[in-house]
Amino acid sequence: MFNFAWGILYMLVNFSFFLLCYKLFGKKGIYAWIGVATVVANIQVIKTIEMFGIVMTLGNTMYVSLYLASDLLNEKFGRKEAKKAVWFGFFTLIMTTILMQMTLVFERQPSDMGQASLETIFGLMPRLALGSLSAYFVSQFLDVRLYAWIRKLYPARNQLWIRNNGSTMVSSFVDTLIFCTIAFAGEYSLQVWTEILLTTYLFKFVLTAAGTPFLYIARNFRHEEDETAVAGS
Repeated sequence: MFNFAWGILYMLVNFSFFLLCYKLFGKKGIYAWIGVATVVANIQVIKTIEMFGIVMTLGNTMYVSLYLASDLLNEKFGRKEAKKAVWFGFFTLIMTTILMQMTLVFERQPSDMGQASLETIFGLMPRLALGSLSAYFVSQFLDVRLYAWIRKLYPARNQLWIRNNGSTMVSSFVDTLIFCTIAFAGEYSLQVWTEILLTTYLFKFVLTAAGTPFLYIARNFRHEEDETAVAGS
């Protein structure tokens, strides 16, 4: 039960920071959030936990917030801005992966205490990054397209939950399938791999629904840049 209770607290803190980032810094804050969340999610995913007897990886809450970020940009600034943000997150992950792999190659000083820990965390990053980059690229652009398409069917202001949940729940399944196949296939038994796949998606499904109220709150924040935003651009 500890992981469940701590997970709820973590989710609230995570989404609250997302709101605060947008409240304080506007659209630039969302771009910054996407850059940070992309990297942090790929570090957290290395850790596996057990909840209710089911094996799952961390990083899901942070990763779902990426969909919140792109959907918020899509909602307030249009599809073009959302796609630009996805490219920014893509670049951030590539940059981090290359720089950290180069960092590991440096010859360490005899009394160094960081190399082993860095190797543990970032040694798996090339494969994880490949899985994440592939999943991120496909699912995020899919999410942007789906959101714009659903918005045409459900354009009302109070139908934001349909646009957000509809696009994210489809694209997050695609993301989970691609990532788990590239990153974990062969690393775990088929049973554990299947558990990770299904529980990761189920967890993202729940988190997407839980994050919707935060998206409504964020949409109501006002910044000067909102005046020049063109909905649906």
